[in-house]
Order: sequence, then structure tokens, then C-alpha cells
Amino acid sequence: MSKFENVTVVKAANVYFDGKVTSRTVEFASGEKKTLGIMLPGEYKFSTAKKEIMEILSGTVEVQLPGSLAWQTVTGGESFEVGANTAFGIKVLTVTDYCCSYLD
Repeated sequence: MSKFENVTVVKAANVYFDGKVTSRTVEFASGEKKTLGIMLPGEYKFSTAKKEIMEILSGTVEVQLPGSLAWQTVTGGESFEVGANTAFGIKVLTVTDYCCSYLD
């Protein structure tokens, strides 16, 4: 899906890592929430509260998923999933546009 319709966008940005990762929250009538954001090159660690699917819209990252020592490359058009109440590492290799979906 290339666009969302009939949604509410929260104006205040989510800003992480001194502004190197930013996003905006998109709320759907169903109660579903997603974030749309940009990550600048760097290495970051994120914790999750809910299960997440991170779709890489453009750019290249390497991700280290919970329980794994290996890093896997994810590029534009690909996605990865992370369980609830875990943490994952991400190395952003190029400016990356992403969409994160939060699942119950």
C-alpha cells in the first residue's frame, strides 16, 4: 500500500538518538497505529512493547534480531518482524525511510 487514507496523523514527532531517528504516528479508525520515519546512518538499539513489523521503504539496514548473534541485511521493499517485549539492534547503512506496524 503506497498511501493511507482516512487516518489521523499526530503532529508531534517521535525523536530518538539526538534526532538521527524520527517518526510520526499514524492512527487508523480501527485503533491500529503505525509510524512513518527516517533513520540516518548509525547503529541503534530499540526495545519493543508490542510485536512490530518494520518495513524498509528505501535504504539499507542490517538488523540483529532477538536471540541471534548474526546480522541480516534488509533493503528497500523488505521487512522484518520483532516480538513484543524484546530488543533488537539495527545498523543503518544509508538514509532509510521506514514504516513500523504495531500488532497486538
